[in-house]
Amino acid sequence: MELLTFFKNGETRLGVKIDQTIIDVKAAAAVKSQEDIPTDVMSVIQGGQEKVYQLMTFIQELDLNDSDYVLNEHHLEWGPCVTNPGKIICVGLNYRKHADETNAPYPDVPILFSKFNNTLTGHKKDIAVPKITNKLDYEVELAIVIGKRAKYISKENALDYVFGYCVGNDLSARDLQLRTNQWLLGKTCDDFCPLGPYLITADVVGNPNNLSLKTTVNGEVRQNSNTSDMIFYCDELVSYISHHMTLTPGDIILTRNPAGVVLGLPENKRVYLKPGDVVTVEIEKLGKLTNKFVEE
Repeated sequence: MELLTFFKNGETRLGVKIDQTIIDVKAAAAVKSQEDIPTDVMSVIQGGQEKVYQLMTFIQELDLNDSDYVLNEHHLEWGPCVTNPGKIICVGLNYRKHADETNAPYPDVPILFSKFNNTLTGHKKDIAVPKITNKLDYEVELAIVIGKRAKYISKENALDYVFGYCVGNDLSARDLQLRTNQWLLGKTCDDFCPLGPYLITADVVGNPNNLSLKTTVNGEVRQNSNTSDMIFYCDELVSYISHHMTLTPGDIILTRNPAGVVLGLPENKRVYLKPGDVVTVEIEKLGKLTNKFVEE
């Protein structure tokens, strides 16, 4: 199932993509007088497979030609496909070739840090380059969205706790990130975590560790890799994190970026993001997430 969020009349709405059609779930529920249908993405995630099945059954019975609730995705104002995660957990140095390009040793255990909800934004939203940085970098990342409460779970069962996956861009102000040994400051400026366009349920994605992923800047390919290059795979990450904190539905794990970031280039070839740049990050089966950068 392909879920999304968009803004309408100042509120966040749940959408479902069927072929090339977007269903406004709240509008459809009103037309059909179905008050028990979940109308926001967090309700679906927190309701698990029962809510997914309920929503899918409801959508399958709709008339896809009804203009009261059928939308054109090109006219949407997109929101982040997960709107209110309890935690945004990021993984550092989790691709072999990225570690190689930055001359960093492979970690023995996952390196974890965090972002906050102020960093969330959506597809096609403009992102201001903060005045405080001169070294803004892109990072295409597979985002895991947790679907069930998880504590002390095994690697073998870990993916059973995943609701779905989406595309993320872990924007990083390198000058702020490397100012101290703690990376937090360079990772948490406003809108530094666009997510979307879609949240794809785990059953559609299948194996998350064999997905191609790519970044283009102004049409030029900068990153081109596969999640198979991860040092710690998705099941390992979910299991490991669950042994240190309780994961709850809606929590996001950003699984780190492959080679090709600006920071990995020789210093005399580094050209960081600037106002006017357009960045698209994409992952196989999950779609393309595009943002334009503007002056703050």
